[in-house]
Amino acid sequence: MDDNLPAANAPAGRNPAESKGTVVAALVANLVVAVAKFLAAWRTGSSAMLAEAIHSTIDTSNELLLLLGMHQSEQPPSAERPFGHGRELYFWAFVVAVFIFAIGGGFSLYEGYEHLRHPAPLRDPTWNYAVLALGFLSDGASFVIAWRTFGKQRGRRPFWRAFRISKDPSVFMVLFEDAAALLGLLLAFLGVFLSHYFNRPDLDGMASMAIGVLLLLVAGLLLRETKSLLLGEPAEGKLLTHIRELASSQPTVQHVRPILSSYLGPHEILVVLPVEFTPDLSVGQLVEATEHLRAAIKNCHPDVRHVFVQPEGPQTPPLLPPAAGGARS
Repeated sequence: MDDNLPAANAPAGRNPAESKGTVVAALVANLVVAVAKFLAAWRTGSSAMLAEAIHSTIDTSNELLLLLGMHQSEQPPSAERPFGHGRELYFWAFVVAVFIFAIGGGFSLYEGYEHLRHPAPLRDPTWNYAVLALGFLSDGASFVIAWRTFGKQRGRRPFWRAFRISKDPSVFMVLFEDAAALLGLLLAFLGVFLSHYFNRPDLDGMASMAIGVLLLLVAGLLLRETKSLLLGEPAEGKLLTHIRELASSQPTVQHVRPILSSYLGPHEILVVLPVEFTPDLSVGQLVEATEHLRAAIKNCHPDVRHVFVQPEGPQTPPLLPPAAGGARS
């Protein structure tokens, strides 16, 4: 079997406990840094530091929303949601991306613009430097945790490819948030230092606007990815190929039609498998063959929670053309 093909055990890196730990670590780091940044902005009057304080506050709220989404997605199926609540996580991840775009990026741009219109000299920047150092340590530690968790998920895939096919926004959103936070801290440091060194308050405002642009870019990227997850994505091509091979290997199966699939959550896949069985099967044998095939697929791929084996005749037209794979276009 291919090294990248899902094996009988759960895929490496798709551990809900690890994902939740990544979000909690980011929550603690952002909360501590947000309070410190607000204190520094109040003591020094720095626009860039205020933008960073808002940035960290938004990130803290985002982690709470992701934890809410993770909790809601774990609720059992109900009469109203027979396939469970897995996409709750995708919904709240989309809300997080909107928050970053509208509040984080928008406020930083506004604050920087106002500081350019009405520049005010910075007071003693010592507080800013101390808080920025604390921010680098806290956000850096959170970034390392998120990077390691995402590294387990990506396996041997290139980073960008792994990001595009990832179905766990709780990890990649924290990873991008922390990366944006570290870049934002660098921009804030440059704004504070250059503004104080050259006695040019406008540079502090420009740094705030640069932080806003950074957040808008990150939010736009996350909005695109989470929208695709929310609307539903097919399973990875290699997983579908293995399911096809598994079904074709059954002695009662003559032909496997194009497989339909959709992610209902990071660890929950729905599969519709149109199959042509041998025509000499009795009703009882057909039911037995169907149940055997369903059990074999779920045993080999635990993330495939719902399998619908659909017996087809040779003249039945295919439902859809073969899926291209799990990456977002």
